[in-house]
Amino acid sequence: MSDRREFIKRSAAVLATAVVAGKTAAETTSAEATKGRVLLLNGSPHPRGCTYTDLTIIAETLAKEGVESEVYQLGTRPVRGCIGCFKCGKKGQCVFSDELLEGFLAKLDKADGLVIGSPVYYAGPNGSLCALLDRACFSGARYFRGKFGAAIVNARRAGCTAALDRLNKYLNYHCMPLVTSKYWPMTHGTTPEEVRKDLEGMQILRTLARNMAQLIRERKATGDHLTLPTEPNISTNFIR
Repeated sequence: MSDRREFIKRSAAVLATAVVAGKTAAETTSAEATKGRVLLLNGSPHPRGCTYTDLTIIAETLAKEGVESEVYQLGTRPVRGCIGCFKCGKKGQCVFSDELLEGFLAKLDKADGLVIGSPVYYAGPNGSLCALLDRACFSGARYFRGKFGAAIVNARRAGCTAALDRLNKYLNYHCMPLVTSKYWPMTHGTTPEEVRKDLEGMQILRTLARNMAQLIRERKATGDHLTLPTEPNISTNFIR
């Protein structure tokens, strides 16, 4: 319990003084930083499946809006879960070093926004994706804070809202302004061809992408980067 409290205290101290959401991009001189960049996390084991198809629609729309994007593929590599050791609060990084986690955080560091995509398994996101996000959010919260975020899911039939709820919690926890659409961002189909026939789903994704692009443009035009609160962190439980 003492390790956990110390972790929370250290995390709050770091977050209270951090200025986020595009700082890294603002420090670069490339045209990429001017246009904005969105990281698209494909949480499916299939590199060209339904989730990828959803993210492709978002990427195509972002490109039309002048915003660059990149798909980061989770794939089929084994993903170690968080063991709750709280050592990342002292080291500033996860004790388990792996290319998948480090690569994701490095890409996120340079992004202005994040879209998490996942297939629906038993009314929830892919377990490997959640394992990655558990460790990424716990050890690398500074990379998430204040950036625009959204989650999308694909299912054959049902379970989408439960899966979205789980993914949105990662975004809500890190002061990430949630980018919305005209409806909940979900699509249906068991193949990429079927997914593209979900015309309302395709429109939902395009609308989300345009909203994301507009928010990024406005933030860059005004230089109004979200700063985290300076109020001391309060952490309680249900006992005291």
